[in-house]
Amino acid sequence: MRKNRMLALGALALVLFGACGVGGSSKPTLKIGSVGFDEARVMAEIYAQTLEANGYTIDRAGIGLGQRPVVAPAIESGQIDMQPEYIGSRLGYELKANPNPSVQPTGPDSAANLAGLQTMLTPKNMTVLNYTPAIDTNAFVVRADTAAQLHLSKMSDTAAVQDQLKWGLATDCPTNPLCGAPGGALEQYGLTQQTLAGATLLAPCDTPMADALKNGTIDVAELCSTQPDILVNGWVVLQDDKNTQPADNISPIVRNDYLAKVDKTSFEKLLNDVSAQIDTATLAELYKEVSVDKKDPKDVAATWLKSKGFVK
Repeated sequence: MRKNRMLALGALALVLFGACGVGGSSKPTLKIGSVGFDEARVMAEIYAQTLEANGYTIDRAGIGLGQRPVVAPAIESGQIDMQPEYIGSRLGYELKANPNPSVQPTGPDSAANLAGLQTMLTPKNMTVLNYTPAIDTNAFVVRADTAAQLHLSKMSDTAAVQDQLKWGLATDCPTNPLCGAPGGALEQYGLTQQTLAGATLLAPCDTPMADALKNGTIDVAELCSTQPDILVNGWVVLQDDKNTQPADNISPIVRNDYLAKVDKTSFEKLLNDVSAQIDTATLAELYKEVSVDKKDPKDVAATWLKSKGFVK
């Protein structure tokens, strides 16, 4: 009898211990993801380490998961819980899939882009947090010698010489209205579908695209405006003189079912406070340290967060 009583007490202790381990102040693991280029990876790390410093457990398997057509379904399905996102480009992606007459197309108004994106993501049970002051935009870039030879300074200059240029465009360009989709941005500049069909398709804002421009495989590269390769190599960013590209501030997108499991106000404040400190110069420097200086995104994120007092 005594033995049975001891077993029963032991079982009760295990139940109580287990309850303490999963209830109350415990925080569920957050699965964070990002698109595949260095700037997005370091932003994911900044948000991840901020949360870790405040008691959250982070699953990083989704960082660098792929381009937007891979990452967007991943957060919709719950494969990941959160991602840093470029709000103008994501709004364009959402509008392409599901046009909404109440939402304006993407443009230079960051606040309008955020509001529009939230409208598109609310039915998908996601929340868009505050955006960074930093703005990154899609940029079409040429080498300095190409700009001088063909007298290129703005995108509209390329129409007359489009058949003399080897184009390097994003992998989703043929269907992306911000790029080469019928009636999209590049058609507005006078580029033909015949020209676009001959483009080399590569991941935008990534090293292979920059390398292809550097070695002459392509003459026009679709990069990000904060990409350090532009400054390092003295390349020319062609002016978007028809304002076809959106203002791409960065915002964390979080699944609502995850926010329901935590202190939502505290969680959002942690990330909003960090985002508020990232201006365009800071974003470009973080990107450079990973892409050009070949530092680990985790180390770059940790150094910056410590310098701002977000982590010890």
